[in-house]
Amino acid sequence: MRVDMKFSLCLAMLIICSQAAFADWKEFRGPTGQGEAPASKLPINWSATDNVLWKSKVDGLAWSSPVILRDKVFLTTAVETESEGHDLNLVCLNVNSGELLWEKTIIQQRSKAKVHKKNSHASPTPIIQDDRIYVHFGPYGTACTSLDGEVIWKQQLEYRPVHGNGGSPVLAGNVLIFCCDGGDQQFVVGLDKSTGEIRWKTDRDTEARKGFSFSTPLLIDAGGRAQVVCPGSDAVFSYDPQTGKEIWRVDYPGGFSVVPRPVFGQGLVFICTGFNTPSLLAIDPTGTGNVTETHLKWKITRKMPNSPSPLLVGEELYVVSDSGFATCIDAKTGEIHWQERIGGNYTASPMVANGKIYFQDEDGTTVVVNASKKFEEITRNSIGKDERTFASYAIEGDSLLLRSEHHLYRIGEK
Repeated sequence: MRVDMKFSLCLAMLIICSQAAFADWKEFRGPTGQGEAPASKLPINWSATDNVLWKSKVDGLAWSSPVILRDKVFLTTAVETESEGHDLNLVCLNVNSGELLWEKTIIQQRSKAKVHKKNSHASPTPIIQDDRIYVHFGPYGTACTSLDGEVIWKQQLEYRPVHGNGGSPVLAGNVLIFCCDGGDQQFVVGLDKSTGEIRWKTDRDTEARKGFSFSTPLLIDAGGRAQVVCPGSDAVFSYDPQTGKEIWRVDYPGGFSVVPRPVFGQGLVFICTGFNTPSLLAIDPTGTGNVTETHLKWKITRKMPNSPSPLLVGEELYVVSDSGFATCIDAKTGEIHWQERIGGNYTASPMVANGKIYFQDEDGTTVVVNASKKFEEITRNSIGKDERTFASYAIEGDSLLLRSEHHLYRIGEK
């Protein structure tokens, strides 16, 4: 059996297992990378004090999501230094008490660098596999550490970011993959997860006027092939995760600053096209080459997200626009079941748990609605507007981990 077929079969088994038996929250958007929480009794009511199991201060500023392994929570942060730079740190807390166990500087960013007012110097979410943590800070460096925060390797890839960094990495077998979409050059890279050495580096085959984007890849198995789907400016590409060879692409000229992570299900990949005219595309991922004219199944352009990722729940797809319009869509046909203004502005990606969808806005309010073809709001919960809330959730058991501008909350029924 060929090596690529073996990898594809292993990937399919991993995806099935992760969907059937959720465990720790080890990457951006959880075990499947698609915002699906374990079957748990998450709270639907809380405030700045009610049902707050603990609240811990986190130094610096970052919009990376927490990741969880057993009794520990890990997250990154960027702490300003006197020399106009930042210490890019990895932080470890006790998940039961919120106690700070340690904080270690992984990379020292000593150059002056600007970020967008809605971004940070530590926006990518770490990823955990076995006894290793992989942290990514865009062009300032990528590192692998032990569970105690001791650095095993570092790698730095040069490109010029616009508005800072954002996309998180994904693991495919022995390869750590992430997108490097700057203003000067755009490429996707696969690093050897054991050594940090470059296994492959594939340039984006586009001539985008604004090449910068911030999306997180999604690993899928479709058409009998392992694929890593990587949206960028002007086009989305699927690559072979072991070699970086392009499998297919779909063009959307003019789209840039793409942030949302794709989702996959019902035989389709769903991606957002970024700023200018934000669109949601449904793509059949079984093709080869440029499949813009043949494998694009439907497209929606009205009130689609620039920043929050889509959420697939069974046969329905849910999205929220940055300006607060939530939409429920038939995933197979693109038919809109409902579209409602739920208020607020949104950056964080939504999550589903026990048939309920959690939309978190930028001012500390979470709107909970039923996952249904009919719009049914259940509750609204606020931790107050004192701190911005741009980071996406993490889940531990029956509790919700919510990161605000300066704190990490664990929210659960008391």
